[in-house]
Amino acid sequence: MFAGFRQERRRANGITINLRHGGSGPPLLLLHGFPQTHAIWHKVAPQLAEKFTLVMPDLRGYGDSDKPDSSADHAPYSKRTMARDAAELMRSFGFERFLVAGHDRGGRVAHRLAVDHPRAVERLMVLDISPTLTMYEGTTMQFAAAYYHWFFLIQPEPLPERLIAADPLFYLHRKIGAWGSAHAMSEAPSQANREPPRGAAAEQPGGQQCAPLFDPRALAEYERCFTAPAVHAMCEDYRAAASIDLEHDRADLLASRLVECPVSALWGKRGVVDKFFTPLADWQERTRQVVTGRAMPSGHYIAEEVPELLNAEMQAFFAA
Repeated sequence: MFAGFRQERRRANGITINLRHGGSGPPLLLLHGFPQTHAIWHKVAPQLAEKFTLVMPDLRGYGDSDKPDSSADHAPYSKRTMARDAAELMRSFGFERFLVAGHDRGGRVAHRLAVDHPRAVERLMVLDISPTLTMYEGTTMQFAAAYYHWFFLIQPEPLPERLIAADPLFYLHRKIGAWGSAHAMSEAPSQANREPPRGAAAEQPGGQQCAPLFDPRALAEYERCFTAPAVHAMCEDYRAAASIDLEHDRADLLASRLVECPVSALWGKRGVVDKFFTPLADWQERTRQVVTGRAMPSGHYIAEEVPELLNAEMQAFFAA
């Protein structure tokens, strides 16, 4: 999936981070979300690498990056800690200033990175999110039903971990076939009493499959990495988001600490964020400069659903 890119593991902020990098030009950091890995970028990376030097890590707790022990306040999985991972990782390449794009959880890390390290982030793109505090404070019954995982994964351990462990592939497939990515699902005959197939033919509830949206190699990676240690770390990511991250966000607002660099917000027109939030207005409240962006003809997984359109948006925004 990443021909011409180098895979390696680097130390940053006290942990080892798995990543791929390659290309030439200004440095561009790409951060993935839940429940995925850096593999989400495989459809856009080849073209982007013609104009940018790409660094694509697995976030701490995800993929093949370290999954350190957490703490009672979930600080090891706060977005502040993850942003420090990213800043130190980029400095290990000699990049003191760089461009950033983040999808889903990666967008939240990218937001914190821009606030905590304003001299490092030149431009910021967030994909299919509004700010965390905005989304929690704007929660309705309908949003909670659509994004139930926000409230399930934050429950005290080991409740979500144990329940997911009963059938991790079922849960994974259920999540990545949702959030407006309807064409990620294709009808398939019932596979009752069979071990769930993997890759492009992975079965969804109701006899559906994760196809043709996900490349079978990418889906196999998401499956491989959705294991017991990773599931706990992902839960800690969400627990941090509902606790210490909100404390940091509220402190920023009280101190008028906003994103200083140009921001582009893109989101899926068929997704949950479009239905319940107003991304351009939401991000404008957290940014000093005028926020640009638009709804994309996709669900949640923009980089895998409409890679050509996303590539064009990224090339235009980051080359400005």
